[in-house]
Amino acid sequence: MWRLRTLIPVILGVMAPMVESMRFDLQSGSTKCITEDIKNNAMTVGKYSVVNPNEGYPMPDTHKITLRVTSPYGNNYHYADHVDAGNYAFTTAESGDYMACFWAADHKPQIILSIDFEWKSGVAAKDWSNVAKKGQIEVMELELKKLFDTVTSIHDEMFYLREREEEMQALNKATNSQMATFSLLSLLVCVSVAGLQLWHLKTYFVRKKLL
Repeated sequence: MWRLRTLIPVILGVMAPMVESMRFDLQSGSTKCITEDIKNNAMTVGKYSVVNPNEGYPMPDTHKITLRVTSPYGNNYHYADHVDAGNYAFTTAESGDYMACFWAADHKPQIILSIDFEWKSGVAAKDWSNVAKKGQIEVMELELKKLFDTVTSIHDEMFYLREREEEMQALNKATNSQMATFSLLSLLVCVSVAGLQLWHLKTYFVRKKLL
């Protein structure tokens, strides 16, 4: 029972960042970026659309956006210009923060665009309905496969977090070492300056015949 209680927060913590569904406003002439921390070799999919301000009528030409999705090292994974909707899908080749930047052309007067955006990664990025349809998988087999992929994702995430922790520990050790060296140098400089001041005062007093 203790193990089950321990795993529940871990599962929730892993599954929570896998799905990002939101609606946000974007002012014309401005840019808004959204980041997602994704590990290496993970499937990720995104879907976006501009909300039509006049439902039942064609989308106004003013309600177009440009989207660019980049990796932590600046590699382009998706680019769409002057569109009102679209989607993307790719497998990550790097670990870190992936960025989706939305830009709306400037208009006079300025307008506000509402955008629906959904970003999935890991297990959540798989289309399980298609998997069941193509493979003729029974309900129980499908649930087991979903559970297996979830456990695999948790396992990979734990190793990923361990690697990040080791990187942080190495960074902390390097920082502590640099701070110790800096402190020692500062102490040596202070002692040297104090010694020079004493020598200068002693020389001054001797020259003035006060000593």
